[in-house]
Amino acid sequence: MAKAFATPPPRGIALAATWRDYLGLCKLRVVTLIVFTAVVGMLLSVPGAVPMDTLVFGTLGIGLAAASAAAFNHVLDRRIDGRMARTRHRPLQTGALDAPRALTFATLLGALAMTLLSTLVNPLTALLTGGSLIGYAVVYTVFLKRATPQNIVIGGAAGAAPPVLGWTAVTGSLDPNALLLFLIIFVWTPPHFWPLAIARREDYARADVPMLPVTHGVAFTTLQVLFYTLLLVMVTGLPYLTGMSGPLYLAVAVGLGARYLQLAWRLHRGSDPRQAMAVFRYSILYLSVLFGALLADHYLLAWLRGGSG
Repeated sequence: MAKAFATPPPRGIALAATWRDYLGLCKLRVVTLIVFTAVVGMLLSVPGAVPMDTLVFGTLGIGLAAASAAAFNHVLDRRIDGRMARTRHRPLQTGALDAPRALTFATLLGALAMTLLSTLVNPLTALLTGGSLIGYAVVYTVFLKRATPQNIVIGGAAGAAPPVLGWTAVTGSLDPNALLLFLIIFVWTPPHFWPLAIARREDYARADVPMLPVTHGVAFTTLQVLFYTLLLVMVTGLPYLTGMSGPLYLAVAVGLGARYLQLAWRLHRGSDPRQAMAVFRYSILYLSVLFGALLADHYLLAWLRGGSG
């Protein structure tokens, strides 16, 4: 089976590549969540409206950089992807694109992102975005992913950066509240990704990727998922405790966290392999609703303060 997945695509097929094949390199679902958290960071950074040019060019630049990192990941992970059932339909595996074209596409996206951010937003955002791109596409993909079962924990820093990038795009400076948003996503990443790794552990074992369920077993990994979920619930209380958010956000965070803990506990105590994917899917909904609650609470507080003034 592994040899079948690793079979190189027929020569010449890449000449027929379409825009959909290039779009397939961008991991649009992941990029959409990244852009959403970046936009939330922008909107939370100021009590009033965000300048429209910053909102447009900041969002576009961060989104292009995320898509560039995803495309680089396709190129650098193409041999691993060829051994995994989950990724064997990607453009480089089907032969719709070859590595040189994908690499050129990734480089162009990254260059365009850096140009937009440095010239139309601000240099700090460009610098931080470039660092995040390199962190995911090179540090995580090339080194950490193959080196340690803690790869997703350490590499999660790159994926946690978008709200900070959005914040700096508007203010041009770092802020403790932006770093708090970073912390939430950083702690969310392990209990988000490890359930997927549990469900796809045979894929990762076949590809010789030392994901935690492969190196330490499912039982240990589910315990880690439960631990990080509990830590996440505590961390998500910090925006309320620091005065960044109010009771609306707190109520949503507590409700979301309770459900997350319930699912993580079931995963740890149960034997149904489908439970891992249930936790993974919920984790995406969790982060989306949590950041939506941050945003709703922000504008509610601004309205109340405006009304009281």
